[in-house]
Amino acid sequence: MEKFMIIGERIHCISPEIRKALAERDPEPILRRAKAQLDAGAHYIDFNIGPAERDGEEIMTWGVKMLQSELNNVPLALDTANRKAIEAGLKVYNREHAKPIVNSADAGGRLDLIDLAAEYDAKVIALCSKDGIPKDNDERMAYCQEMLEKGLMLGIDPSDMLFDPLCLVIKGMQEKQVEVLEAIRMMTEMGLPTTGGLSNVSNGCPKHIRPILDSNFLAMAIANGFSSAIVNPCDELLMQTIKSCDIINGASLYADSYLELNEGAFEYNV
Repeated sequence: MEKFMIIGERIHCISPEIRKALAERDPEPILRRAKAQLDAGAHYIDFNIGPAERDGEEIMTWGVKMLQSELNNVPLALDTANRKAIEAGLKVYNREHAKPIVNSADAGGRLDLIDLAAEYDAKVIALCSKDGIPKDNDERMAYCQEMLEKGLMLGIDPSDMLFDPLCLVIKGMQEKQVEVLEAIRMMTEMGLPTTGGLSNVSNGCPKHIRPILDSNFLAMAIANGFSSAIVNPCDELLMQTIKSCDIINGASLYADSYLELNEGAFEYNV
C-alpha cells in the first residue's frame, strides 16, 4: 500500500502573516512555513492565495517560482478561486518531482478547472459538491461520477483526480460524519484516490480539542480508504496518527523505510 499523501495547508491567505507577505511579495514568512511543513513530512505544499481577483496571476507566478527555486522544485497545489491565476502558476511550474495539483474543481461553477488540469497535464482535486453541501451520498456520488466522466473524456488518468467528499464540521453536523466516511469507502471501492480539508472537521471547536477530533476522524477515514488530506503537518498528534496508520497498512514496508524504536517513541524515516 502507498503511503498517505500529506498536502500542507499552512500557506493560506487567511493568515494575517501570509496575507501581508503576499501583498508585499516578501518570501521569508512563506518559505519559513513551507520549510517547516516539509521538515514535518509534507509531500505537497498548498499555496492558497484566496480570491486574488486583482493581481492573482502575478501573485501565483511569483509564489510558484519563488517556492520552487528556493525549495528544490517542491511539489505544489495551486489554490485560488481565480482560474487565470491557476493557469499562470501551471505555466511556470517545474514538475521535476511531481505534477502540480489544481485545487479545486467542483461539479458546479468550477467544473472547467478539470479542463485546465487536462490541458496542462496536472492533477486535480474534484470536490463532490455543486451548490453547497450535498444533501446525501447519492448526490455526492452523482457529482463524483459526473466529474470522473468529464476527466476521462479529456484524457485524464483517474489516478490524477483526487476526489474530495467534503469533510464536514462536527459541531452542528455530527450526524453527517458517518456519511462522509461511507463516501470515502465508495470512492475507494471505485479505485479512486481521495482527499479533503481535514481541519474543516473540528472547525469551531475548542483549540485543545481540535487535534484530537481531527486525528481520530482521520484514522477512521484512512480505515475507509482515504488516500490523502490537506492538513497541518506541524500538528504532532496528527502526524503520529498518519505514520501509525501507514505502518499498520503496510506502507512502511518499502526497501528504504524503517522504524527506529527509542524509549517507547518512534521515528519514521523514508
